[in-house]
Amino acid sequence: MKRTLFLLFTFSITLSSCGHSNSIETEKLATTAKIWGFLKYYHPEVATGKFNWDKQLFEILPKVSTAKNKQELSKIYLEWINALGKVDMCNTCTTKENKNYFGKNFDLAWIKDTTLFSKELIAKLKFIEKNRFQGEHHYVSVGRAGNVIIENEPHYKNFSWENKNLRLLSLFRYWNYIEYFFPYKYQTDKDWDMVLKESIPNFYNSKTETDYHVALLELIVNINDSHGDFWTDLTVKHFGEYRLPAKFKIIDNKVIITGFYEVEIAKENDLQIGDVILKVDGKKIKDLLTIRDKYISGSNTSVKLRNAKGKLLSGSKETVTITFERNNIIQEKNIKRHPYYALKIEKSIDDTWKIFKNNIGYVNMGQLEKDDVKLVMDTLAGTKAIIFDIRNYPKGTMYPILEYLHKKPKVFAKFTKPDLSYIGKFNWAETYTCGRENPHSYSGKVILLVNETTQSHAEFTAMGLQTAENAITIGSQTSGADGNISMVRIIDNLYTVFSGIGVFYPNGKETQRIGIVPDINVLPTIEGVKKAQDEVLEKALEVALE
Repeated sequence: MKRTLFLLFTFSITLSSCGHSNSIETEKLATTAKIWGFLKYYHPEVATGKFNWDKQLFEILPKVSTAKNKQELSKIYLEWINALGKVDMCNTCTTKENKNYFGKNFDLAWIKDTTLFSKELIAKLKFIEKNRFQGEHHYVSVGRAGNVIIENEPHYKNFSWENKNLRLLSLFRYWNYIEYFFPYKYQTDKDWDMVLKESIPNFYNSKTETDYHVALLELIVNINDSHGDFWTDLTVKHFGEYRLPAKFKIIDNKVIITGFYEVEIAKENDLQIGDVILKVDGKKIKDLLTIRDKYISGSNTSVKLRNAKGKLLSGSKETVTITFERNNIIQEKNIKRHPYYALKIEKSIDDTWKIFKNNIGYVNMGQLEKDDVKLVMDTLAGTKAIIFDIRNYPKGTMYPILEYLHKKPKVFAKFTKPDLSYIGKFNWAETYTCGRENPHSYSGKVILLVNETTQSHAEFTAMGLQTAENAITIGSQTSGADGNISMVRIIDNLYTVFSGIGVFYPNGKETQRIGIVPDINVLPTIEGVKKAQDEVLEKALEVALE
């Protein structure tokens, strides 16, 4: 342990003295991160847990910093790899390459980069890939659903953020988790290799603990996954723990107030539902969105606008000046903000199900319990249409509901799952079927309501319900984050999650980032919000009568 701490300290000094911020040093650190991760998951001696792999990183970093060219760097890596032990030929690896792999996500092209590595090193890395570890992995396993579980990583409890090398370790760990175990890496806006290079200076040059946490946030946002987010007390304070005491929606780069946490607070500030906020402290909403975009997680723009609420109108000051429009008159006033933890979030009490006039059924999927499915579906059996509202998070009721909607079973989804015998690759797994033989299935229209709050299991539910006879989906782009999540500890008590399995339609059509595409697109309007209209539901009621 003492030697490890010494290495950490020594490397900090070495990098500081050799100018870490320049591109050459960044490139060396990036290649080290990649090789360290590759060996961790591929080298038979490393993957068994034989080595203290973090310590190995701390020992190699000072050597890497001394390399002046490709040949010197390759020699350092080769000596490191050779010291790990012999890699035997793998007789089963070739046959396992004939699996039904999903082809888009896997990418080890970097190990053949002649601009970075010598021919000898490239040959060594390719040999390790071809004769990779087979067996029970020390650092990773798969859960019941097939997504990965990261294991046996030292936590560094109460670690000091000031330690540059532990900051780099946290970056290298997370980058490799996504590199090998995120099924949608191929869909990120920014090339994942480029994210590594851009992140290294942010982590290395952090001047405060807040800088470090914000660097982690920015890194995680780059996976473009609505499941993936990161927040701590420090990130909350960074963007401001004082929040506008109102609920709002962002439409056309304007903030529209849709409700309040407490009526008395609303009266205190003289805010009204339908007020359209145009500027905050003199800055246009559009400009604020641009500034904060790289810190707002989301698979697509719709979700980023949903998630922007926590960062857009927040601040470190209790009072904020807003420019807003009410009754076509633009006004400016000072508003008192409140600490986010002091605002009461009251759940609205909605009907679980009901029958509208003209014999149209309605089910709130966020409220419906499994035990109530039979009663609800039997009661709604004679309606002209059933509207399933999935603008919420359902409670696992899709499968029993579909037994009433199908004449026979139907395939509605298929998954990709990680293959630990060839880490980084994903197999096409089993398809998923819903419904049963039911000659008396529901004969009316099935209408699904979706929007940006329709996420994960809600999207999976929508995929299943879309297979019903006469199904129509109405609303707007959903979250685009489907599949069971993998939670990972980055270091100490810093956690995040990412989508751990790939979810697709039976024909291979993607749902990640795209979401569930409505048949009829309906977006809320500013006028609709002002009038407290549910324009999506109104359209559904109209379609039900057609």
